[in-house]
Amino acid sequence: MTDPRFVVQRHRARRLHYDFRLEIDGVLVSWAVPKGPTLDPKVRRAAYHVEDHSIDYIHFEGVIPAGGYGGGDVIVWDAGTWRPAAGVDDPGKALADGELHLDLFGEKLRGRFVLIHTGKDRDRERWLLLHKNDEFARGGWDPEDHPRSVLSGRTNDEVKADPERTWRSNRPDG
Repeated sequence: MTDPRFVVQRHRARRLHYDFRLEIDGVLVSWAVPKGPTLDPKVRRAAYHVEDHSIDYIHFEGVIPAGGYGGGDVIVWDAGTWRPAAGVDDPGKALADGELHLDLFGEKLRGRFVLIHTGKDRDRERWLLLHKNDEFARGGWDPEDHPRSVLSGRTNDEVKADPERTWRSNRPDG
């Protein structure tokens, strides 16, 4: 059995944020992380659970037209596989219970991460995303110091200026 995939998309919509997505039970379970994930174990990042996305969105890099949900430019900032930590038999249940420990094997993000449910604001579930102090931990590590796509090598500005794909009706059109 192959490990499930993850993707982090750097998304400039109304505000810059990073979409952290884990493949679980045939969908991409997703969180918006305003300041992006980090390898710094001293930093706790706010994460807001958003709607699940279809698996075909995992490689989307391009432009979502203005006026639509999430309108803006998107790059595949990081991608790879992940595994639930030892003792986590059902990641979906762990999330429903409010805490998931997982190991990421990405090009930028590696090591043990934890998602912790902290409450609800209006319609949004609040979570924390943090990196454990392991061999991949890096103090002061900032995602904005690593702005290029792992898919194309381009930045958000380059994708916005010359998009190869536009997302419409939940399907990329090339």
